[in-house]
Amino acid sequence: MYIKRILLIIALIGLIAGGLFAYYVYQAVFSPNTNFETETATVYIPSGTTYPELRKIIHPLLKNPSNFDKIANKKGYTNKVKAGRYILKKGLNNNELVDLLRSKNTPIQLSFNNQERLENLAGRIAQQIEADSLSLIQAFKEESFINENGFTIDNALAMYVPNKYEFFWNTSAEQFRARMLKEYKRFWSDNRKEKAKSIGLTPVQVTTVASIVQKETAKVDERPRVAGVYMNRYKNGWKLDADPTVIFAIKKHRNDWDVVIKRVLYKDLELDSPYNTYKYNSLPPGPITMPDISSIDAVLNYEKHDYYFFVANVENFGYHKFAKTMAQHNRNKKQYVNWINKQGVKR
Repeated sequence: MYIKRILLIIALIGLIAGGLFAYYVYQAVFSPNTNFETETATVYIPSGTTYPELRKIIHPLLKNPSNFDKIANKKGYTNKVKAGRYILKKGLNNNELVDLLRSKNTPIQLSFNNQERLENLAGRIAQQIEADSLSLIQAFKEESFINENGFTIDNALAMYVPNKYEFFWNTSAEQFRARMLKEYKRFWSDNRKEKAKSIGLTPVQVTTVASIVQKETAKVDERPRVAGVYMNRYKNGWKLDADPTVIFAIKKHRNDWDVVIKRVLYKDLELDSPYNTYKYNSLPPGPITMPDISSIDAVLNYEKHDYYFFVANVENFGYHKFAKTMAQHNRNKKQYVNWINKQGVKR
């Protein structure tokens, strides 16, 4: 009888211990362990992050950090922290949290457009991925990369086709650059390259003309007509006489990219710069901004017409008045000059 009691007591102790162990396992592994009220919380883990560094990032989001540490160690995550962007869902348990941090790096939707220089592009991209602007601009301007891929420092901006792309947040500068080269080659399909050839331009030259069109009009439906004016001038050996190229030349000459120039003066047309298309009878060395795809396609499919001149239409703001002759253009221009003088725009 005495032995039976001892065995019973031992069995009860075993049951209690087993229950406590089961409770511990449940609490440590399967019990919800998030500490935020929103449905999700986004965690950014930089490249090279160690587990102690990760703890500082993630522990504020956990109810019981020590239990998370135990499961992370048990599953070998403490020695294999992975960089990236992770979206934690409210109510996840430690097992789910570790699995998510090991395998569910969530990409971002990265976008850019209308950047004036590589430096501006670098700043824009650095706002969206881990790579900083310094590493990006160094990658963009790397001489060997530029030369190997048929660009120059002046036209390298043409390689970056504005659009929305899916990237992992922990993308390096070199990885971003490589992806953009791939996208550039994909964008310049055989069809687009054939169209460029048919109008006597290379893809980079198309982008350069498109950058002028982009600056001249924000109206997408007007861009093929504006492109037609510049192609008429180009094909007939005229100077492009494009005000936006002069503005770019002034900014570059002054090294002041923040200056706002609303009016080009006659003295500006004398600036000795390869970007001054009033002075030099050639295309600029490269794009004066990053054109939209609509501007690129507007050049490739430019409107066939006999217009050689255009000026802002003060009767329909945003659009332009087009002319076939200088006499007609001068009449249109007089109306614009009178209007801009009334506005008091000096520069």
